[in-house]
Amino acid sequence: MAMGVLPLIFGCGGEEGNSPPAARPPAGASTEAPARAEDAQVILFLGTSLTAGLGVDPDDAYPALVQARVNSAGLPFRVVNAGSSGETSAGALRRLDWLLRQPFDVVVVETGANDMLRGASPDSTRANLRRIVERLRTERPDARIVLAGMMALPNLGREYGEAFQAIYPELAREYRLPLIPFLLDGVGGEAGLNLPDGVHPNEAGHRRVAQTVWTTLEPVLREEAAGTATGRDS
Repeated sequence: MAMGVLPLIFGCGGEEGNSPPAARPPAGASTEAPARAEDAQVILFLGTSLTAGLGVDPDDAYPALVQARVNSAGLPFRVVNAGSSGETSAGALRRLDWLLRQPFDVVVVETGANDMLRGASPDSTRANLRRIVERLRTERPDARIVLAGMMALPNLGREYGEAFQAIYPELAREYRLPLIPFLLDGVGGEAGLNLPDGVHPNEAGHRRVAQTVWTTLEPVLREEAAGTATGRDS
């Protein structure tokens, strides 16, 4: 079990969660001792059931696996999993009031998949994501924001797919955010990497997602850690 991974997981099915429950004990896999709690910065994963790890043990969800990589790299961060099953981008925006009460230094924003599954307007999803980013920038100007991209299912049509998929790179360029191009790269549509529902990654799928996230996140964490160390030394 990884020390320092604090899940704040809401809901467990396809409907959006209501009031957030108390934090659960740490979960996840660890290969090395983490940084001391008083020194650790926080990586907050704001996401849907893909982040919450619906259908798998919290130890096997990709945020816990990212914590293991953080520990192995000797970086002074602890992961907080704020995944909420069934949540739309509008729900994530509403939940910011509560999440902004939590300490964090880096936030990974993963939302929009449930908008797509419901056939919501890409313009609405884009507007909600923009408001999330702007609110984070305003209230936590020193926090680093990483945006996780998503793709639309092909049965929604080419026009919808292109409009939806364009949201993430457009916002990343507009706000100069590090972008995970597609959270489920190599996992989406692969039966062996998903649960029987064909939507949520299984344990092997989460390992692949963790690698995808780490490719973008690791440089951000190293820059953040170096900046913090410089600040302490100056």
